[in-house]
Amino acid sequence: MERNIIITGSTGNLGKAVVSKFKREGYKVIAVIEPNIEDEVEDADDVYKVDVTDEQEVEAFAKEYHLQYTNLECLALLVGGFAPGGIEETKISDLEAMIKLNFFSAFNMVKHFLPTMKKKDSGSFLFVGARPALQKEEGLGALAYALSKGLVVDLAEFTAREVEDSKIRSHVFVPSIIDTPPNREAMPDADFSEWVNPADIAEAMHYAANSGALRNMTFKLYGGV
Repeated sequence: MERNIIITGSTGNLGKAVVSKFKREGYKVIAVIEPNIEDEVEDADDVYKVDVTDEQEVEAFAKEYHLQYTNLECLALLVGGFAPGGIEETKISDLEAMIKLNFFSAFNMVKHFLPTMKKKDSGSFLFVGARPALQKEEGLGALAYALSKGLVVDLAEFTAREVEDSKIRSHVFVPSIIDTPPNREAMPDADFSEWVNPADIAEAMHYAANSGALRNMTFKLYGGV
């Protein structure tokens, strides 16, 4: 049986690392990218253009997936983004944008692919949280981001409770600053050696997805910061 993994946000810096890792380990990689993105996902077996923040698009993709594939072993939910701003600077529109990007992108996929995993009684959900969602003092300057990522962490917990009597697992990965070109450009004076390499997050995801003894874990990937 093929070991299928769906990876959303596959063209991002973390997405590319996760695609590469799971492909090397023998998975059939189904990459999901934004409809307006022209980037290629070189290591992916199949690529679908889906706006995962749109429930109707996700529902249509899920139906197409079920026609093309027989199982789903892993779902990596990597779509996300960052926005700064404290309480006084944050607008309702800022909250809506961050919740749509970070939370709806995960919720829609979980909602429409959970039945697939329930049918097989197996599989792993891989969520991406953020340290400011757990350590509130770090979220003071990025309130909308921290709140939206907090919803993702909560969703991982609710998913775990939903499947607690099954073999389905729900893991959340909580990095500090990820070492990416945009982050280096935004913070050129930082010590990049203390940041988290995307490849290390990919390694942790693969380990969790392939370790049956681990159930519903929170992986804190804080590097040296």
